[in-house]
Amino acid sequence: MDLPDPNAGTSQTGAGARPLEGLRVLEFSHTIMGPCAGLILADLGAEVVKVEPTPDGDHTRRLSGFAAGFFATFNRNKRSLAIDLKRPEGVAAIHRLAAQADIVLENYGPGTMERLGCGWEHLAAVNPRLIYLALKGFLAGPYENRPALDEVVQFQSGLAYMTGPPGQPLRAGASIIDIMGAVFGVTATLAALRERDRTGQGQRVGSSLFESAVFLMGSHMAGAAATGQPVPPMPARRGAWGVYETFTTAEGDQVFVGVTSDAQWVRFCAAFGLADLAADDRLRRNADRAQARPWLIPRLRETLGALPRAEVVARCEAAAISWAPVGQPADLFTDPHLLAGGGLLATAISALGGGPAETLLPALPVEFGGARTRPGLLRQPPRLGEHNAETLTEAGFSPAEVSQLVRADILAASPAAV
Repeated sequence: MDLPDPNAGTSQTGAGARPLEGLRVLEFSHTIMGPCAGLILADLGAEVVKVEPTPDGDHTRRLSGFAAGFFATFNRNKRSLAIDLKRPEGVAAIHRLAAQADIVLENYGPGTMERLGCGWEHLAAVNPRLIYLALKGFLAGPYENRPALDEVVQFQSGLAYMTGPPGQPLRAGASIIDIMGAVFGVTATLAALRERDRTGQGQRVGSSLFESAVFLMGSHMAGAAATGQPVPPMPARRGAWGVYETFTTAEGDQVFVGVTSDAQWVRFCAAFGLADLAADDRLRRNADRAQARPWLIPRLRETLGALPRAEVVARCEAAAISWAPVGQPADLFTDPHLLAGGGLLATAISALGGGPAETLLPALPVEFGGARTRPGLLRQPPRLGEHNAETLTEAGFSPAEVSQLVRADILAASPAAV
């Protein structure tokens, strides 16, 4: 697939909204959950230093296939410090950095940071005001030391069961639990910062994959309790709406149409010339239409299937009812709403971070103020160790100390080639 031109249309660049400017963050992370939490903080203006192991850094720099875009997606607006934490000099350097930090976040396996001498108790001893965000597979309980992955907890929580057809559990088409866990983790971190404003004390906060997935199951749990019946997977559910369906148009394209109120039904029928259905007493209310789906939906498929996609869309727009194309990820590069609203950022996508090749990637989905300003892009995803000297010098290291760490192979000697 040809890469989109990052200069085509409009994309949000520059500072944008930076409400967390002044906060200092050390990020120890890999893959998605931790990097996503760091991304959120960085996009909102915090100064995030991604601490990476020498000699190779975050392993997502080298992933291939569908995962080749992980690093570029979740590591913009950060600086990279490549340091050996298996040697005491590297640990000592991190303690000096942590003494000046507001937040440390990590998503390593259970016990890893503690074994490295950089766990909550180690770092709180040098900075009692520190907020320490631990992003794990599970919160406290019998499972807390188990390894976990996004896909693992999708199956464990019932999300995969709800997504696939009966008997065919299926993970969601994106790493939604990694991202959800990151969002909950940042929420807890901001709450802890607010408490620190009152008490002057930092604390450890945590978020997890499993509990995040369980939170998404809350409405299904409530439905099971309310009805006393097993909850069917979404493809087999008894729909709450009479018309809530994907229709195939004359060209073979697919359009989703949702008619969710009686007033919308009247407008829908008028827009598509369905006067007989509008007058049918069996279809007056949504509950009636839901019961009539076995014969109603085939009739609507016939009507909409005879029309070109553009006509179906135009009539849905005129009727002010919900509709959507059945899109693919590549369609988002040229989405006019995203381009006009600053929803895409021209981001370097080299597997090693940086480099000349850029593409448009999603901005943080938030806006601020009367001007509705979106967070922008100040830094491309960093090269490994790109900011070694810079970050250590800011923390009070002398040039001689930095040079000594380089000579001792505690730091990467130079930024990795792109």
